[in-house]
Amino acid sequence: MEIALIIFAILCAVLGIIGSVVPGLPGPPVAWVGLLLLFLCPSVDVSATLLIVAATVALVITVLDYLVPSALTTRLGGSRPGIWGCNIGLVVSIFGLPFGPQCLLGVILWPFIGALVGELVSGKPLPVSIRSATGAFLGFVTGTLLKLFYCLALTIYVVVEVVSLMAHS
Repeated sequence: MEIALIIFAILCAVLGIIGSVVPGLPGPPVAWVGLLLLFLCPSVDVSATLLIVAATVALVITVLDYLVPSALTTRLGGSRPGIWGCNIGLVVSIFGLPFGPQCLLGVILWPFIGALVGELVSGKPLPVSIRSATGAFLGFVTGTLLKLFYCLALTIYVVVEVVSLMAHS
């Protein structure tokens, strides 16, 4: 049973990293589940304090991931269509051409393009739309980086604990 928990812990941690950049998959909570599974392994020493702190951080990052793009977009003159455009652009980046999911350029460009189109459709002039789209894009990048760093940290922790367990066995 413990081996299954360890395997699922590693899978959740890696899935958390993927969820940091793929929309619809909540990266930090999934990575935290990996830590929880490791906590449930009797041979691994994960403190309850770490589990609680990591859960709190995952919750804060998840909330910020929704608030930061809106705040930056609004601060730079953006509107709800710009935010929606950014989110739609992010989804398009997964399937979109000419930049597919394998291309980091697509993940960077499509949210900006989506936000720009959203602002233009809402009737804003091009300079204002560009500034708003920049806010939406910066919010997206900030949220993505927060999620990615958190998930990488948890993944590294999980892997180090598993390697340490294997070394002592």
